[in-house]
Amino acid sequence: MKVMRYCLCILALATAVCLHAGETLNGKLAVRKNAPATLETSDHKTIVLDGDENTMKVLADPRVNGFDVQVKGRFASPSKFVIDPSYQHSLLVHQGGKLRMITYYCDVCNIRDYTPGPCRCCQRETTLELRDPDDPESK
Repeated sequence: MKVMRYCLCILALATAVCLHAGETLNGKLAVRKNAPATLETSDHKTIVLDGDENTMKVLADPRVNGFDVQVKGRFASPSKFVIDPSYQHSLLVHQGGKLRMITYYCDVCNIRDYTPGPCRCCQRETTLELRDPDDPESK
């Protein structure tokens, strides 16, 4: 009986992991005022993007409009894609044949952040910078 429960638990865990494997989409990001951000895929499908609080702040930044991006996550419906949490680097930009992470930098205070807005120190507007996600200084 204990062996049967153990096997069922392993099966349930394996199923949960496989179901959350997620998908990767590539396309052109569209950011519009008072509308959700969308991704236009290579086959011209428009998909509404959703995500955690930090991801939604980036998706509302007009400076990222038009970027060719890669997003990882899962479909909530055929026309809505939920991006994995931002700490997993699930929203990346294609630039020069490489994937880049979206960051925001204050050159006055030398502070890097991962959401748009004023610097948390001097309150000046941060500059959008695309960084190599494997660069230790980007993390």
